Amino acid sequence: MKAMVLEKLGPIEARPLRLKEIETHKIKKNNEVLIKIEACGVCRSQLHGIEGDWQKYGIPPALPTIPGHEIVGTIIETGSNVKKLKMGQRIGISPLHGSCMHCEYCKLGNEHLCDQAEITGESLLGGYAEYITVTEDFATPVPDSMKSEYAAPLFCAGITAYKAVKASEPAKNKLVGIFGVGGVGHLTVEFAKLSGMRVIGVARNKTHLDVAKKVGADNVIQFTEQQEFLSSLKKEEGFLDSAIVFAPSEKVVDLAIKSVRKGGTIVLGVLANIPDFDVFTEKTLRGTVIGSRADMSEVIRLAEQNDMKIIYKSFPLDQANQVLEDLKFSRIEARAVLTP
Repeated sequence: MKAMVLEKLGPIEARPLRLKEIETHKIKKNNEVLIKIEACGVCRSQLHGIEGDWQKYGIPPALPTIPGHEIVGTIIETGSNVKKLKMGQRIGISPLHGSCMHCEYCKLGNEHLCDQAEITGESLLGGYAEYITVTEDFATPVPDSMKSEYAAPLFCAGITAYKAVKASEPAKNKLVGIFGVGGVGHLTVEFAKLSGMRVIGVARNKTHLDVAKKVGADNVIQFTEQQEFLSSLKKEEGFLDSAIVFAPSEKVVDLAIKSVRKGGTIVLGVLANIPDFDVFTEKTLRGTVIGSRADMSEVIRLAEQNDMKIIYKSFPLDQANQVLEDLKFSRIEARAVLTP
């Protein structure tokens, strides 16, 4: 099969991904399925892994690797003990590729927090390829009404956005700010609106502010300088009840914390050092990371029932380096999708 293989970490401008012919994956467990990949979304976390930003976190755990963890494709082969899926069925694979299934987290339905969780795309089982295997327990059916290119972003950006909104403790008319309206942020706007919240989109560039408006944000405010932003926010909306941050900037994280009223909640979907946090304001800082299998099924249900807008553009698989470079320099409107 063809795959974009990473053998050495480096800046994306140096084109570290190489299109190679490697052995097609084979079913190794009787509860696995083999799928022909039709679409794989491009996520900023892949960029961090490829460029070596996350080596201190052990990502990627080994080289060579194939990135890509929001995948949709069609089952072309099933193991002998597969009972819930069938040949020809379309399924999606999220970053959660497997877990131990018996620890305290797995038993409580929080298998994404399992210490032995397997992450798609951190091994040779990534989506920047033509085929992939997965156990039926970690595959999610995709409705016929959804195009594969439309559905793929739901399997990382979608579940990440949904889980972040849940973590913000949504309620009708509650005021939430989405800091960073890109691939994940524009879906966060939509899930927040489905929860009845008043949504403020925050971004540095006009393109992303326009995206926020397009998917239903009630207001947008451009971030240029902290005091200017806080003054505009206070004048137009007042302080936020909660903030959700997907902009990979510690300055923006600090801004989000300052934008929330006392006793409010800040949900972080990015890694950041937080040296200056005023405990006397009784604000809550909460992290969020993907979600469980039940969360993934709920994301698909909500997207289908509400005809959610997913802003994406498709590119051939062999353009992965260029697409990631465009993502790095904010030239992608929302989400990019690779098609083998």
